[in-house]
Amino acid sequence: MNTRTVMHDADIARALTRISHEILESNKGPEGLVLLGIPTRGVTLANRIGPLVSDFGGAPVPVGSLDVTMYRDDLHRNPTRAPRRTEIPAGGIDGKVVVLIDDVLFSGRSIRAALDALQDIGRPAAVRLATLIDRGHRELPIRPDFVGKNLPSARDERVNVRLAEIDGIEEVTIES
Repeated sequence: MNTRTVMHDADIARALTRISHEILESNKGPEGLVLLGIPTRGVTLANRIGPLVSDFGGAPVPVGSLDVTMYRDDLHRNPTRAPRRTEIPAGGIDGKVVVLIDDVLFSGRSIRAALDALQDIGRPAAVRLATLIDRGHRELPIRPDFVGKNLPSARDERVNVRLAEIDGIEEVTIES
């Protein structure tokens, strides 16, 4: 197996700073924003982006998590996937601009599941998508609004995002 590192800790920090600025610019400020991370690493990324958006925008931005496990259409292939906790900020999502945050966008199926999960929780004014890595190979018509790095890859390659809070190391690698 051949593994190469495509992002180091400084690259990830820079990408998250850029994404935070782009979210603020797109929304014309922090008002009405809610950030929801998709477990597992999307939650960690949302918890990093939230304070950046709040600092740059000058107002607090609520951060939560959205478990999509029971909304996935591939549970028959991944039956051991344990549901995680969904935490919606106190103000809810109705009428808000919700930014879904995930680590890697591949087929688009996790995001489709997230859209279904959101529908059961409330009615946002708009839904945006931020992802650290967009590797292509979409199976659904889903496109991220904010991307840390476009990483063209072969279908049989594996992209690994490792974050210090979970993995003890900060890097993005691709295995072939």
